[in-house]
Amino acid sequence: MCGITGIFAFNEIGRFSLVRLQEATKRLEHRGQDAQRLYNDFFVGLGHRRLSILDLSSAANQPMSSKDERYTIVFNGEIYNFAALRKEFLSDLDNDDFETEGDTEVLLQLYIRFKEKCLEKLNGFFAFAVYDNQEQSIFIARDRTGIKPLLYYSDDDKFVFSSEMVSLMAYRFPKKIDWASLRLYFSLHYIPAPHTIFENVYKLPAGHYLKIKKKEVKLEKYYEVPATYENQDYSSISYEDSQKELVRLLEESVKLRLISDVPIGSFLSGGTDSSAIVALATRHTKHLNTFSIGYKDEPLFDETSYANLVAKKFSTNHIVFTLSNNDIFEAVFDMLPFLSEPFADSSAIPFYVLSKHTKQTASVALSGDGGDELFAGYNKYLGEYKVRNAGWKENLIKNNLGLLKKLPKSRNSFWGNKFRQLHRFAKAAGLSKQERYWFLSSFIDEQNVQNIFQSDIFDLSNEENKFQNRKNDYTKFISESKKGDINEMLYADMNLLLPNDMLHKADQFSMAHALEVRVPFLDHNVVNFAFQIEEKYKIDSKMKKRIVQDAFKTILPAELYNRSKHGFDVPLAKGFQTLLKPLVEQSLDRDFIQEQGIFSPVYTENLKQKVKQGTDYDQNHVWAFIVFQEWWKKYDLQKTIEEEEEF
Repeated sequence: MCGITGIFAFNEIGRFSLVRLQEATKRLEHRGQDAQRLYNDFFVGLGHRRLSILDLSSAANQPMSSKDERYTIVFNGEIYNFAALRKEFLSDLDNDDFETEGDTEVLLQLYIRFKEKCLEKLNGFFAFAVYDNQEQSIFIARDRTGIKPLLYYSDDDKFVFSSEMVSLMAYRFPKKIDWASLRLYFSLHYIPAPHTIFENVYKLPAGHYLKIKKKEVKLEKYYEVPATYENQDYSSISYEDSQKELVRLLEESVKLRLISDVPIGSFLSGGTDSSAIVALATRHTKHLNTFSIGYKDEPLFDETSYANLVAKKFSTNHIVFTLSNNDIFEAVFDMLPFLSEPFADSSAIPFYVLSKHTKQTASVALSGDGGDELFAGYNKYLGEYKVRNAGWKENLIKNNLGLLKKLPKSRNSFWGNKFRQLHRFAKAAGLSKQERYWFLSSFIDEQNVQNIFQSDIFDLSNEENKFQNRKNDYTKFISESKKGDINEMLYADMNLLLPNDMLHKADQFSMAHALEVRVPFLDHNVVNFAFQIEEKYKIDSKMKKRIVQDAFKTILPAELYNRSKHGFDVPLAKGFQTLLKPLVEQSLDRDFIQEQGIFSPVYTENLKQKVKQGTDYDQNHVWAFIVFQEWWKKYDLQKTIEEEEEF
C-alpha cells in the first residue's frame, strides 16, 4: 500500500514540470512513511511513497525496474495471489531472476510477459503504472471495483497522474471549477468518476486502463461487473447451495487477504458483514486483532455490545474506542486537511478516528465494505422493493404525499426523521425507475441544487446539458421495463456509490494514517457470484441482505439477529451548536459568500439562520457546505483562480 505519481512530458515545455515530481511525491508522505524514491528518464518521471506490507526489505522499494532496465513500475495496492501467479506463469524464470519476495516484482514480470492481459489474472486491489523506455509509453491501470484511486491530467505538453488530488496539484495545472461536478457534489455529496472538481482533471474509472504514447491518451475498459443476464453460472442452484457457495467464496477471499508481513486486524462493527469477515478470518489466523468504535453519548446507536459478543465467540483480541460527541467534533478539525477534493459523507469522521486508533496496533485491517451494495443491505433497496411490489400500506403512503409535504421534516429529531422518510418514500413512489434511483441516491432534489448557486455563475443551458448527460450516464443501468429487478439498482451502485463514496472514504481516511484496508467482499469471484444469483436470494419484503444473514446464521451469535438495526448518523447538528459552530459561521459568512461569488447569499443566509434556530434543515447539507468551503480556503482557490483568469 503506497502512493504513486508520475509525469510523461511530450516536449521540452512539458519537461519543465519534471521539477515538480519531488514535491508531488512528498505530498503523498502520509500514504507511505517507510521509503520515498524517484525515477527520471529525460521525458519521464515516476515517484513512490512506500508503506511496507509484503517483503519489508529495501530491495522491494519502488520505483522498481526490470533487470534490463527497459520497464519501470510504481504500484499502489496488493496482489494477493502473486505467489500462485509466479509459480504458474513465471516458473521458467530462475530464483536468481527475482530480487524480492513480494508482489511488485511479480506484477512487473507479468506485465512484461502479458501486457494488459495480465490484469485478468490478478486478484487484488491496485493502481499501478509501468513505463516502457523502449516503446516510450506508459501503461496505467486501476483495479476492477475501484478500491485504489488514480487521478490524471493531460494537455499538449504533458500527462501527469497521482494517487491523490493534493499531489496532482503540485504539477500546477489550471484549476477551473467544473460546475456540473459541483452540482453533483451537492446532490450526492461526492463527485463520481471519471470527473473531478476541476475541469480536465479525471479519475481513472474502476476496471479501466490507460496507455499513453506520443501525446495519445487511450482509455480502455477491461472489466465489467457481470449483469445477471450475461452469465448464468449460478442461476440454477438452490438457495441452500447458494449460501454454501457464498461462504466458500468469501472464506477463500478472506484467507487470501490475510497475507502480510506486518500486524493485521479487522474492523468489527457488530453488523453481519464485519462479523462474517471476523468469523472466517479466525479460521485461518490465531489471535486476530479486532477494532470497534463505541458512542458514549449516543447509546441508541452504540453497537459495541454486539461486537463484543462476536469478539468473545471467536476469541479475538478486541479493542473498543469509545467516543464522546466532542471527540467526534474535535476530529473534524484534524480530518478536514486531508480532503484534497470535496467529499461530504459524514461517516468519514468516525472512520477517520477508527483508522487512527487502529494504526497503533495494526498496519492492515479487514473491512466489511461492499456487502451492502452486492447483497442489498441499504434501506433504499428495501424501499425500491416495496415500490415495485406495493401493497395497501405502500399505496396509502404514496397517495398521501400532499399531507406528508406539510409535516415538519428533519434528520435532527425522531418524528422529523420519520416524516422525512415517509415523505421521501411517497415522492419516490411516483417517479420513473431511473428518476427514482437518482432521487434515492441524492441528498437534495435538482431544483434546490440550482437554488444554491448565483444565477449568473454559469451558462445555465450549457451546464444543465452537461449535468443531465452525466446523470443519464449514471442511471443508464436502470431499465424502465417491467422485467428489471433490484439487481439493476445494485449494479448501478457498484458503478456509482461504491467506488466514488464508500471506497473513496475507506482509502482517503485510512491512508491518512498509513493504514491499509482490505475488502474481502470485493474479491471479483464474490462479485461475479453476487450478480448471478436471483433477486429473491438477496431481498424480500421483510429482509435485506437475506443470503448473507442466512448463510452465517449458524456461525454468528444469535443476538445479532434478534434486534432492530438503527444505523448511525453522526450528530453534526449538536456540533453545529457547540464546537463546530465557528465552521458553520465561517462557511456561510455573508461577506465571504459574496467575495467568493459562487453561492446565492440569500440561500446561504437563510440556511445559516435555520442552523442558528436549530430547526428544519438537513445537517448533511450544511456539512457539504463546510467541507467545500474549508477545501476552497485550504488551497486558496479564490486567489489561484483569479490569477489564472488574469493570466
